[in-house]
Amino acid sequence: MMNSKISVISKLFFTWLIVFVLWLAFTTSIEIYEVLTGLFISFIISLFTFKSFTSRGLKGLSPIKLIYVIKYIFVFLIALVKANFHVAKIVLSPSLPINPGIVEFESKLDSDFAKMILANSITLTPGTLSVDVIGNRFYIHWLEVKDSDSEVAFNEIAKQFEDVLLKIYS
Repeated sequence: MMNSKISVISKLFFTWLIVFVLWLAFTTSIEIYEVLTGLFISFIISLFTFKSFTSRGLKGLSPIKLIYVIKYIFVFLIALVKANFHVAKIVLSPSLPINPGIVEFESKLDSDFAKMILANSITLTPGTLSVDVIGNRFYIHWLEVKDSDSEVAFNEIAKQFEDVLLKIYS
């Protein structure tokens, strides 16, 4: 029972921290009334959302994992820029050299939240769209299918994301 209360408090505090940091980022002000308002509003929001916001609470918060989160942001941004240029090149090509199709691969991620992040990262990267995730199997619509081998699809589409997500959600 005591462990359950600690878990609830941990989840509430973690959610409050994240919402408050977002408040500070969006208001871009450290005026005392803004900070106090942010603390209050983010606490109220956290009371209503902490149960669905996180399953790990403060257990997921460590300096090493935060470094990997920052690394993931950079990996995603680099992939996003590369994919944008690649799709622009395809669109501007007179012959439109595309080979669209659905590819399937298996992920090593255990956490449903990590799978959701992977699926959304794939969808946000131009040229790919997450169609479905069933268990550990991902079904992706790919603008330029290079090979029917699932290992090739995984390496081209998801490996760079999954490598970092495994370190964050292990």
